[in-house]
Amino acid sequence: MSTETGAATGSETSRIHNIGYRAYDGPRLGRAYARRSLYSQSLRGSFGLGRSTKSKVLPMLLLGVMCLVAAVIVALAIATPNTTQLPIKYTSFAIYLQAVIGLFIAAQAPQSVSRDLRFKSIPLYFSRPIERGDYVLAKFAAMVSALFVITAAPLVILYVGALLGKFDFADQTKWFAQGMVSVALLSVLFAGLGLVMAALTPRRGFGVAAVIAVLTITYGAVSTIQGIAWTTGSTGAVPWLGLFSPITLVDGVQTAFLGADSAFPGGEGPGAGAGVVYLIVVLALVAGSYAVLMRRYRRVGL
Repeated sequence: MSTETGAATGSETSRIHNIGYRAYDGPRLGRAYARRSLYSQSLRGSFGLGRSTKSKVLPMLLLGVMCLVAAVIVALAIATPNTTQLPIKYTSFAIYLQAVIGLFIAAQAPQSVSRDLRFKSIPLYFSRPIERGDYVLAKFAAMVSALFVITAAPLVILYVGALLGKFDFADQTKWFAQGMVSVALLSVLFAGLGLVMAALTPRRGFGVAAVIAVLTITYGAVSTIQGIAWTTGSTGAVPWLGLFSPITLVDGVQTAFLGADSAFPGGEGPGAGAGVVYLIVVLALVAGSYAVLMRRYRRVGL
């Protein structure tokens, strides 16, 4: 009797619920797809796309400022009689507007990496199939692409405007190509340094301050010291002082190898010999930034 009662009781209290779980039988897209998706999402996020309206304001405003300045330069050049070229070189545009570029990377680099650290979402990325190298590569490439967009777009406006103004096609094309190489180098260098500073802390405010200090404050300090060296007659030190700021590094490389006008005091940029040193330092900083990011994300545990 007890056995039957127990069986009856068990049959009345036990239930099997079908909640609809099914095995996934679709295509396995793998690491490459995950890496591309993370790259796309990070690039879109740099301009606030797919996020709130408030997130779009600053990046779009900064992009608008860059493009508006280029448009104004073109309009003035075309409106000025007997003008045969733009009043500013393509290689000089990013140097003059480095504060806008620095503000963009200071705002968007922490947005790209600090949020994942703060909300501890990194383990979700690394569960599968993406790996640490994929994450770093996607974030690095997305930030480089975002910076290239904001620095190359105004150069395109300058170039198109120059052609519409019937300036010499061969000269404008050569100078435009030099400018694109320059901003590509700037984008890679600034992206690496900006992401390293942002990835060191999960606090976005600290990341913003660190990026501004590295990219903007160093430029002001180096430019001031270069000016002092120039006025005191220590002109030989001016090119070497440029090694201590990211924007002056780019200035030195493009002066030595791209025929750009130097923004250094007196226009005394580095020669070919010193330019090699500048290029080595830039490449070392880019490689070092990538290595630091890889090391940083190896330490982020599951």
